[in-house]
Amino acid sequence: MKKWFFYLTVILVTSSGLAQAHSDEVKAEGKYVQVKEALRLAAEQGDATAQYSLGEMFLQGDGVTQDTQEAVKWFRLAAKQGHANAQFNLGLSFGNGQGVTQDYQEAVKWFRSAAEQGHAKAQFSLGISYANGQGTMQNFEEAIKWFRLAAEQDDVIAQYNLGVIYLEGKIVAQNYPEAVKWFHLAAKQGHAQAQFNLGVSYGNGQGVTQNDQEAVKWFRLAAEQGHTKAQYYLGLSYANKQGVTQDDQEAVKWFRLAAKRGDAAAQNNLGLRYGLGQGVAQDYVRAHMWFSLATNRQKDAQENRDKVAQRMTPAQIAEAQKLALDCKKSNYTNCD
Repeated sequence: MKKWFFYLTVILVTSSGLAQAHSDEVKAEGKYVQVKEALRLAAEQGDATAQYSLGEMFLQGDGVTQDTQEAVKWFRLAAKQGHANAQFNLGLSFGNGQGVTQDYQEAVKWFRSAAEQGHAKAQFSLGISYANGQGTMQNFEEAIKWFRLAAEQDDVIAQYNLGVIYLEGKIVAQNYPEAVKWFHLAAKQGHAQAQFNLGVSYGNGQGVTQNDQEAVKWFRLAAEQGHTKAQYYLGLSYANKQGVTQDDQEAVKWFRLAAKRGDAAAQNNLGLRYGLGQGVAQDYVRAHMWFSLATNRQKDAQENRDKVAQRMTPAQIAEAQKLALDCKKSNYTNCD
């Protein structure tokens, strides 16, 4: 049975990873110029929602000239009145140094204020702060506490991160069933990396009963979103008759998609398919090209290239080398 391997994307990095998670809740529908003065009047009279809305307008530059400092001004006024979205956005502004001098401690202060009101994204952001020791002492127990609170509110990134934490077992005891639980919740919300990891879990029977059909289901969902390793694994599933009827043409289709995204293993497998004429017309030039692209990054690719070269003329080898160079120069957009 094929052993699948996880390829993890962990989002426990830096506050810059909190990229522009500002709320979308107060997107007025096109008439910002008309409502701006009314909002400003209400904001100046102390209405927290109007202050927050005005901050959003200046942050996004919708109907007004974008001005992050002005956005911070209004977020701060609303935040001081306990407006959770404003508190969260103010925390992001301090964390990213957007419209204000970067200050992680201030970011944590405002994340906490919003998180304690149940704001899921603020809870996740506070967890990130504890995990990285940014603006507060590093504390993994607190990080997991806040991730869990956000995840229980269906925050997909928090769910995915909890899955990674329990899968890796670096800051908590490794727990595969718990990892699967959180990957499954994130995967159902369309998170491609969680879908892929869930497919790997089913393929390996890790934290869940081994089931190749379920593995293929989740690989396909991730692959259709453009997840490179999921495309490669789906190709392997079709090639090896794992969880799906063997279909060499489908295998080639998914290997090609992954290969054109730079995946060396897929490039090597696509080269093999061209060399053997499986799922595609036999073509030593194309085989040589794909092996060349995978060389130095994939075991056996150079050996496979040398073997197919023995069946080629010097002119064919030269053509394959040119195709490989053109393919790479085009960032894999001109490889057919």
